[in-house]
Amino acid sequence: MESNYIFLSYGQLLFASVLIAVNIGLSIIIRLGLAKQWIVASLRMTAQLLLVGFLLDWVFALNNPLWILGVALFMTTIASITAVGRTNRRFATIYLNSFVSILGAAFFVMFFALAGILQIDPWYSPQYLFPLLGMVLGNTLNGISLGLDRFMDSLSVRRKEVEMLLSLGATSWEAANGLIRDALRTSMIPTLNSMLVMGIVSLPGMMTGQILAGVSPGEAVRYQIIVVFIIAAAAAIGSTAVVVLAYRALFNSRHQLLLDRLRTIT
Repeated sequence: MESNYIFLSYGQLLFASVLIAVNIGLSIIIRLGLAKQWIVASLRMTAQLLLVGFLLDWVFALNNPLWILGVALFMTTIASITAVGRTNRRFATIYLNSFVSILGAAFFVMFFALAGILQIDPWYSPQYLFPLLGMVLGNTLNGISLGLDRFMDSLSVRRKEVEMLLSLGATSWEAANGLIRDALRTSMIPTLNSMLVMGIVSLPGMMTGQILAGVSPGEAVRYQIIVVFIIAAAAAIGSTAVVVLAYRALFNSRHQLLLDRLRTIT
């Protein structure tokens, strides 16, 4: 398939920004109170993406594994902080738990995909690492924030039920495993829903981008299927790890619930 990729100028980007006036106009007309937020979000998104573009151009040019892995670690750190920022309850080690969970999940699936499936040499090639890692981190942090929020909320709401089970001789795992399963189901639902309608209702962003860049639809589809499996695995691993770590932080070895470790963020 002959590539007919269209290179975009900054003028075209500026012209495209006119579309956001629709959101701003509707907010003003209907009095939604979101006009300022749309303007700030648009400017922030544009600035962040342009900055990332310049940074990645620089990293690509260097092609230094230390810089490549350093940027990847920075992206992972930001993702772990963002995941916790979406929850309204916290405990002492929640940020560390989030970081360890996202790092472990992302490293495992990325190494498996790049070195095993795609067989990239070297496996940390920035051309493949950063696009895939960005998608993995975005979906994993969503799963982690949903799972954490659901688990801590369930513990608070169903505290009496859990403590009654503990008082009757149940172990902490027996008392909490239902809440853990519920939290993990909640964390995985967005990925499942996305997979169920992919290709029929929605065309994924990576596949669309490859087609626009001139890649044949059949090749783009094969890449997209691999990416979806990578994302689903990372989200499942990360969510499971962070919820289990939260369980360990909120129960002690004497099978006592330690909800006093939770603080609510307003």
